Amino acid sequence: MVGIKIDGKKIAQSVKDRVKKAVETLKAQNINPCLATVLVGDNPASATYVKNKHKACEEVGIITKDHKLASNITQTELNEIIDNLNKDNSVHGILVQLPLPDQLNEFVTTSRISPLKDVDGLTPYNVGLLAMKKAALVACTPSGIMEMFDYYDINLQGKNVVLINRSNLVGKPLYHLLLERNATVITCHSKTKNLVELCQMADIIITAVGNRSKFTLTPEMIKQGAIVIDVAILRHEEKLVGDSDYDKIIKKASFATPVPGGVGPMTVAMLLKNTITAASLNSQLG
Repeated sequence: MVGIKIDGKKIAQSVKDRVKKAVETLKAQNINPCLATVLVGDNPASATYVKNKHKACEEVGIITKDHKLASNITQTELNEIIDNLNKDNSVHGILVQLPLPDQLNEFVTTSRISPLKDVDGLTPYNVGLLAMKKAALVACTPSGIMEMFDYYDINLQGKNVVLINRSNLVGKPLYHLLLERNATVITCHSKTKNLVELCQMADIIITAVGNRSKFTLTPEMIKQGAIVIDVAILRHEEKLVGDSDYDKIIKKASFATPVPGGVGPMTVAMLLKNTITAASLNSQLG
């Protein structure tokens, strides 16, 4: 029996449709949702990501303000730009594209963003709220994965989840979101022992390694009927893949995400949703 493909493109479009309606509602109240992006340097991949985010904003009616900064900018100069965006009432969301050049501190930079404009959910304040089940703005990829579970009515209560990632962008926020749904979560990483055995016992595997030379999720590692969410995306043997080969995994899994077309589209869609949430929060506080 072949499992069900979790169609990230279709779910992302459903989120965008909701966001577009929310934008219209806010504009009727004289609130024009605006996302400010900050791109430091000329990393081609980062530039493409920002361009795609601007395009998605345009599709749903969100205004964008683009800030392209020299790669040799100092931390003090970057802090000043973020401070100005924090004070700008016409800006509702601030996104600093990562990674940053070596002379800039990622923690210092993201911490500088107002928690009410933190559409990436990376400020210590919002991370703390997430741990206490109170967050309004949550990292985009993890919240996108939760949206996928909801779309397909996948009940997480009591499920054993193996999460292969412990990053601030994916693993850590996702851990808290899964706990909120009463899942039993095991977070795995490069030092985890008996990873294969842990995967074989899991009802759900969420993998975000992104290095085929170090890790590949094979059908032998999952039990019959398990759910596989593949967050990774990389170029391998001249094609885009994740941590697993979808065509092989779907023959054993009950649900699985393809790469591309799975988790990826959800990340941008949830950025749009977070921008609308931020616009609402900022307008309520005047």
